[in-house]
Amino acid sequence: MKRVLITHAIAAFGGTLFVFLGLPLPWLLGPITACLSAALLGVQMQGIPELNNAMRSILGVAVGSTFTVALVVSMAAAWTTLILVPVMVFLIGLVGVPYFQKLWGFDFATSYYSAMPGGLQDMLLFGEEAGGDVRALSLIHATRVMVIVAALPFILKGYWGVDLSNPPGAPASDLPLSQMVLLAVAGLAGWRMAKAVGMIGASILGPMILAAILALLGILQYRPPAEAIWVAQFYIGMTVGSKYAGVTGEELRRVVVAALGFCVILLILAALFVEAIHVLELAPPLETLLAFAPGGQAEMTVLALIAGADMAFVIAHHVLRIVTVIVGAPLAARLFEEKP
Repeated sequence: MKRVLITHAIAAFGGTLFVFLGLPLPWLLGPITACLSAALLGVQMQGIPELNNAMRSILGVAVGSTFTVALVVSMAAAWTTLILVPVMVFLIGLVGVPYFQKLWGFDFATSYYSAMPGGLQDMLLFGEEAGGDVRALSLIHATRVMVIVAALPFILKGYWGVDLSNPPGAPASDLPLSQMVLLAVAGLAGWRMAKAVGMIGASILGPMILAAILALLGILQYRPPAEAIWVAQFYIGMTVGSKYAGVTGEELRRVVVAALGFCVILLILAALFVEAIHVLELAPPLETLLAFAPGGQAEMTVLALIAGADMAFVIAHHVLRIVTVIVGAPLAARLFEEKP
């Protein structure tokens, strides 16, 4: 319990400092920075997994509640960019596996599941089953998410001038009580039902689907209040930063440095895809950047919400990326591992 309280205090300090300094996304980037710094100083930290998942469900409801019939119909037009997602995943694996295996000396299982831009828990599970180094996998994927999430707000603000200070929704005082109850039910029920059927990313996709159904039926007319989304940002940032708790000097020199180098590769690949899509005029540049940035699904959802992007477009691409990795990774790993 003491570690949990310390972790919350550190994250709260980081968020408050970022607010004071006027930095973008203070309740996401502040906790990440503060918890990462504390971890590097040797502070032992701990979160509450179930609560962290509950925060992800808020984001799922926030996305689902924005769905309209017109929005869903518009998703069909995104096929020209959706078909590029598996191509990008393939190229990431093609470059990433040799990078980790040949350059940094990781075994094949660790190299393969480190390179795959899937969900953290899924990649840890598959990697462990394949005999990979779970600690290295955890640090590499945490670094991937942290770097992408930390870089994008400054790119969005500096290059496109996107205002990231706007509240992500209406204040709770403006929402009818009946809608607040519906939002809570959509989050909890959607999460539990998705978990019961073994859905990938149940804590965010289940609430998103149920909220979307309610929104399309005209029953749900609001998205979660700004306060709820700020709290979700706080916990997601705290979770990412605290992943580094207990990191050793050797892990910093080898694992984290390797992960940072891979992040550069990922950013270059993502930039190439974004530029190609922009030149071919297949999709708007802002939505394309958010859709192809290989960060965490929850973190990209936060950025899309704050930036006012087309949620259906962004989420469709991230869901396809995660599905592509989770379905294809174990099969591809076996196929390539058999080769001399």
